[in-house]
Amino acid sequence: MSFFRPEAKLALWRWREVMVAGFVLILGLSWISGPGGLLGWLGWVLVAVSAALAIIGIQRGRFRTGAGGPGVVTIDEGQITYLGPLDGGMIAAREIERLALDPTSRPALWVLDQPGQPTLHIPVNAEGAEALFDVFSSLPGLKTEQMLSELNSGTGHPVVIWERTPSRPTHLRLH
Repeated sequence: MSFFRPEAKLALWRWREVMVAGFVLILGLSWISGPGGLLGWLGWVLVAVSAALAIIGIQRGRFRTGAGGPGVVTIDEGQITYLGPLDGGMIAAREIERLALDPTSRPALWVLDQPGQPTLHIPVNAEGAEALFDVFSSLPGLKTEQMLSELNSGTGHPVVIWERTPSRPTHLRLH
């Protein structure tokens, strides 16, 4: 028997980094207001660390859209593998040419293009899809906040999130 409902567990697990940041903040503030001395100075360090953890945790929490979707995503040595019920494939993270989000599908899909490979479509709620956050964050020039706002906005059309070499005229903006 579990004390928490499964939905509550998932909500808490989604925002786990933010909860850890809150704990570190409380610990740091207690050290600052408590004994002082060296612990007081370490408390200020913990407050700064908690702020960084909170920012990272909020971004990761916004990226996690759920679990239990079709297929499984694994990332091993820069190789993204998606094994789905109807399709799947592999793509090298460092050779991604274009990243797009297609919210017209249910569930929404990450669309990854690599030259010489078929396009890889990964549901945003596939098992292990939260690991894609680190891969996407490492793409040069990707705006993480823009990616998260597109993911959570619910627009009705596919959106290009990032391109290695823009396929549009330079005078037109991406968003």
